[in-house]
Amino acid sequence: MTEAVNIICVVGARPNFMKISPILRAMRKFSDVINPVLVHTGQHYDAAMNDTFFKELDIPAPDVSLNVGSGTHAVQTAQIMRRFEPVVTEYSPAAVLVVGDVNSTMACALVAVKLGVPVIHVEAGLRSFDPTMPEEINRLVTDRISALLFTTERSGNENLLKEGTDPARVRFVGNVMIDTLIAQLKHAPPVDEIMRAVSGRGAVSNDYALLTLHRPSNVDDPVKLHAMLAAIAEISRNLQVVFTVHPRTQQRIGNLGRDNPIDNENILILPPLGYRSMVGLMANAKVVITDSGGLQEETTYLGVPCLTLRENTERPVTITDGTNKLIGSNPEKLLLEMENIELKINKEHSIPELWDGKAGERIANEVVEFIQSDCNYSPAL
Repeated sequence: MTEAVNIICVVGARPNFMKISPILRAMRKFSDVINPVLVHTGQHYDAAMNDTFFKELDIPAPDVSLNVGSGTHAVQTAQIMRRFEPVVTEYSPAAVLVVGDVNSTMACALVAVKLGVPVIHVEAGLRSFDPTMPEEINRLVTDRISALLFTTERSGNENLLKEGTDPARVRFVGNVMIDTLIAQLKHAPPVDEIMRAVSGRGAVSNDYALLTLHRPSNVDDPVKLHAMLAAIAEISRNLQVVFTVHPRTQQRIGNLGRDNPIDNENILILPPLGYRSMVGLMANAKVVITDSGGLQEETTYLGVPCLTLRENTERPVTITDGTNKLIGSNPEKLLLEMENIELKINKEHSIPELWDGKAGERIANEVVEFIQSDCNYSPAL
């Protein structure tokens, strides 16, 4: 009997955790063929939050932790590559599977392909067409050097083919983020329970806006940040705002000092939350205001209006089929859209193709087929 081969599966940041969970779960069914080896780079390194996500999402403890921590993009990428290379050498994997578009995704893909190990990219082909986004560079590089590319929506296939990708390398499998959302939705606690746990307040308005904000384009310029927060303060006069604050955003707000426009009782500031709590807040919100990519997808599935504070999105299906609308970094446009939010609540939307909770199973099946075939691959750069 042939021994199962190692497949190194890489995570580095919280969005990766939601994507890897259904893949690992599906891979366990093929233990006679493949042995997933989980490597956590430590790009996001909040131990308490990592433990919460791993427990809620039924992710096993990492086989290897690189403990990279923060740094500039160059420093972080270099540290990941330096620490990941001996792991690949030690485990001699048949393939390295990476998810998403964070620095860990690109760094580990580069290490693998330089060592002659095929790369498998989950969530391939997404494009914002904005080269100023670090994630866009990570996507482009990773897709170019990957042997097998799993897409979440049809636009991903189209983008890859336009870039000259061999269609034999591309598989449209659906969205593993939605697999996790479907699995965890029934475990999401009631809103009042979330509030008691994280804020000491047991009640919020039946109508509230959920806010997340973390992209450098929105929070690093103090003038732009102040203008956006002033718009949020205006919104809070008529609708309670629940603001889950990213650590770097918290720091930028702190730098505003007394010139902080959101210091009022109708804006509830919360720390980063576990996945189930975040799903509970999102599912019951009147509207989600965000610059996150994942929340655009999750609100589309949930049918919750989403106003995205970005000029572009790499997930166009959330606009064409879903409940998402791009606002840009324009506070006046945000206020205008909020005036019409009642119209959005009844907007017809559909769940995108193959967002059915079975993407992880399709990926595992394809990986096994790939491993059992002649998976030797040299990228045609």
